[in-house]
Amino acid sequence: MKTAITNLGRIVTGDWRDAFAKGDSILMEDGLITAVGSVSANDVAAADVVIDADGATAIPGLIDSQVHNTFGDYTPRQKTVGFLESYVHGGVTTAISASEVHVPGRPKDPEGVKALAVAAMKCFEHYRPGGMRVWAGSIILEPGLVEADFAEIAAKGVWLAKAGFGAVKTPYDYEPMIAWARKYGLISMVHTGGSSIPGSSGIWADHLIKIKPDVSFHVNGGPVAMPDEDFPRIVHESKIALQVCTAGNLRTTLLLADMVRKADQFDRFLIATDTPTGSGIMPLGMMYTITHLASLTSMPVEWAIAAATGNNATVYRRNSGFLRVGKDADVVIIDSCVGGSKSDPLDSLRNGDIAAVGAVITDGVPRFVGKSRNTPAPIKRIRVASCRIPQDYSGAAH
Repeated sequence: MKTAITNLGRIVTGDWRDAFAKGDSILMEDGLITAVGSVSANDVAAADVVIDADGATAIPGLIDSQVHNTFGDYTPRQKTVGFLESYVHGGVTTAISASEVHVPGRPKDPEGVKALAVAAMKCFEHYRPGGMRVWAGSIILEPGLVEADFAEIAAKGVWLAKAGFGAVKTPYDYEPMIAWARKYGLISMVHTGGSSIPGSSGIWADHLIKIKPDVSFHVNGGPVAMPDEDFPRIVHESKIALQVCTAGNLRTTLLLADMVRKADQFDRFLIATDTPTGSGIMPLGMMYTITHLASLTSMPVEWAIAAATGNNATVYRRNSGFLRVGKDADVVIIDSCVGGSKSDPLDSLRNGDIAAVGAVITDGVPRFVGKSRNTPAPIKRIRVASCRIPQDYSGAAH
């Protein structure tokens, strides 16, 4: 399938160092971006679908790097069906599993946690709720796992490992398992802050610096933050990626945002939601955190967008997150909301408002065009200008 977006007012790349691309068009074919900025009239004419952005802004699809999926598009924690598809209407095109810890009766023995990770990974290999790509199957680190177990699951395709819910005596016991995960190419993630559910334990700077995970999950608290004095230690005494979540402590989110910029460590700063949890279902969670950072700190809004897109893609070694040739064709078109005080979507985000999601394209396929069911309508008339495929891209109404 060949899809073109024309008449863009701005293209935000997802790279905070080079945040804007010149030009007004994006071309996608066979699931990849083939041109950004300038697209020939012949290529537009040959596209199966042409979207006229009417001067709206393109950003990479948002990557929620901490989603509590189970099996299918269902969360037993909140007893909700269809939450992932709803997140697409918030501009989220990729979700990364925080481990399938919410599966009822989840196994806790080595064979069980391996089987759970492999099964979840396999279930989402070709299942795309609402068009979203879900990277599922994160092995939960439990006592009894040995090095050979990590070699085995890596050979089966599992590439995520989660620490923080296992029955270890202390968080320091995760150190050898995280080292084995790294040896076999798995990205390790660890719960940070106070206990989030009964049976889990608090994890602080001393633990993180010792066990050396790749990513500190909800470093701002999930939902309870660690002490303020721990934040400078993690920033300056480690290379751990620092993920802040909507379902965490807003004050420490803003504290850390300023800290990483002053330390020139912004590549390590990631945005996620940590949902669905006790904090609920949050289809606009990524958007909220972007606008919190853009309106309550001096962070440029395009940097906040990068923390939700390109930074996540780089840390998790995914091919999405950037509007560049050769990257996955995951694109979101945003605009200011009808009735708002700003006419530019980046100005709206700086003002503390969400942006209207006017279209979502994943894998080069338009999932809806015109308006989201989860945001107000855009000011611009984002529309399908031409289509050779018999399909309605208008999406569900409010």
